[in-house]
Amino acid sequence: MGFTVSNQQQLLSKMATGNGHGENSPYFDGWKAYDSNPFHPTKNPNGVIQMGLAENQLCFDLIEEWVLKNPEASICTAAGVNEFKDIAIFQDYHGLPEFRNAVANFMGKTRGNQVTFDPDRIVMSGGATGAHEMIAFCLADPGDAFLVPVPYYPGFDRDLGWRTGVQLIPVACESSNSFKVTRAALEAAYEKAQKDNIRVKGLLITNPSNPLGTVLDRETLRSLVAFINEKKIHLVCDEIYAATVFSQPSFISIAEIIEEDIECDRNLVHIVYSLSKDMGFPGFRVGIVYSYNDAVVNCARKMSSFGLVSTQTQHLIASMLSDNDFVDRFIAQSAKRLKARHMRLTMGLAQVGTSCLKSNGGLFVWMDLHKLLKEQTFEAEMALWHTIIHEVKLNVSPGSSFHCPEPGWFRVCFANMDDKTMEIALTRIRTFVLQDNEAVAPRKNNRFWQSNLRLSFQSRRMEDIMMSPCIMSPQSPLVRAMT
Repeated sequence: MGFTVSNQQQLLSKMATGNGHGENSPYFDGWKAYDSNPFHPTKNPNGVIQMGLAENQLCFDLIEEWVLKNPEASICTAAGVNEFKDIAIFQDYHGLPEFRNAVANFMGKTRGNQVTFDPDRIVMSGGATGAHEMIAFCLADPGDAFLVPVPYYPGFDRDLGWRTGVQLIPVACESSNSFKVTRAALEAAYEKAQKDNIRVKGLLITNPSNPLGTVLDRETLRSLVAFINEKKIHLVCDEIYAATVFSQPSFISIAEIIEEDIECDRNLVHIVYSLSKDMGFPGFRVGIVYSYNDAVVNCARKMSSFGLVSTQTQHLIASMLSDNDFVDRFIAQSAKRLKARHMRLTMGLAQVGTSCLKSNGGLFVWMDLHKLLKEQTFEAEMALWHTIIHEVKLNVSPGSSFHCPEPGWFRVCFANMDDKTMEIALTRIRTFVLQDNEAVAPRKNNRFWQSNLRLSFQSRRMEDIMMSPCIMSPQSPLVRAMT
């Protein structure tokens, strides 16, 4: 006998029967489209290419080389088996001392050694997702709110709100000033929350930005500190993309700002970090809360029991990040390769008149396709997105899923694939844009956009377009100069 919806609601909790996870967002729908038809160069060359996953796979050769040279770092090898028992038995929630020391040292290096971090303030969690929820539990009660500049990472709605009951209030940012957060916008969002009787407990920022790929300048960071200090609310800084900045302006951590001659209650400042983006280790689930508030550190450490990093992972990470020569080489090579890949994508798009927001960090670009919209609405953005997913076979993420206030923006990830797949993806985008440009006039007469949103390619079959080589090959002098 099956359960009806009514029976489920009676037998299960509101959380189990609700949709607070946000899995019905277009952001996650794109992943489902990829999972049902994933691209493979030989087994499924016409499948969907995953450009919705912000993952750094460009330096795994360096990781693999280090692992082969340091077999003792793993307790599951002949060279490391002597450590097996000590690592496998019970460990408390503080974490291995060598792990916390290594992470603190790595955080300093990824911030240009401009600041140092205290290992005793390192609290581990199950990835940045767990770290964000942990800090939300520590700082706010159900019904309280955090201000968040838009556009912001879609997972924040889940991470900070699903189980905590915390609200996220958007802070308006516009493309006219490159989506920079302003004091006026912060004040407006705060005042509106006050009028709505919502208690604002903090401001959440992402630096470098996801999805913009931009970094906050010193003046803006100082302004944010002044704002939270004046309002006596917390500042949570997501800095998980710290080492992905590949050109000027350089990344400035909030940890550096509060060391300056500036009025600031450090008890209000907290950093979320992980190794998922900078090192490309999302599967290791290494999340970090670093707080300047002793009470938050103590509470978070107790809460970390619900999402600890395995000691086997801690042991490996401690060994790897304690190798300063390797870390320095990895950070430098990662930045170099991210820069080359970013240039390859943005220059390829520019050749067909498609621009991206100017950026110098992250694992993605913020692509502007508003000229391809049938009309300047979010409905038209979703129609275009469906075409890109189901016809062009690319999983890019629509701006509306990031709470972007303007239609036509898309986040495109570029570091989670090899060079050949990147070229195929770029060819698909370029071909689609060129075909769309040719069809502008017919579209105005409503002959181009059909109800089923299928594209009509007059000269070439879609299967041929998907696999065709790009105009600029990876071996061209320009591409070689960028690597």
